[in-house]
Amino acid sequence: MNGRVFEIYIAESAGKEMESIAQANVLAGRGIEGDRYFAEKGTFSEKLKGKPTMELSLIEKEAIDSFNKEFTQTHGYGDLRRNIVTEGIRLNDLVGKTFTIGQVSLKGLRLCEPCRHLANTVNALFIPHMVGKSGLRAQILTDGTIECGDAILGL
Repeated sequence: MNGRVFEIYIAESAGKEMESIAQANVLAGRGIEGDRYFAEKGTFSEKLKGKPTMELSLIEKEAIDSFNKEFTQTHGYGDLRRNIVTEGIRLNDLVGKTFTIGQVSLKGLRLCEPCRHLANTVNALFIPHMVGKSGLRAQILTDGTIECGDAILGL
């Protein structure tokens, strides 16, 4: 159950375009420095305030590639508004489990299903076709740095 970090994304605030970054500083209980949810400026910040489900979101590169191919779309990896794009690991298998990205320990909390907000702002096809494939919400257990290319290891 090993994979790697393909890309990392943050957005300054709700509605802002996702920015690709090479590395991210993450803090337990807070999230990624510079991201909208770290600053409590995300679309769902009020709803998620103080909950570990707001700290980090991940999605499989393979799920985005499959969606684009099946529906002849050209969505970029940041378009689904998840922080970490993974490669080579099945995120659904990490629900309820502790895992590491580089030296950072995390816990998979729940699937990050597509929502009406994402469907309305990006693509209405996401809701019916990305259920069970649109990512994972994770709690950050230890502070550290996550970089593109870092190994993702299930424990």
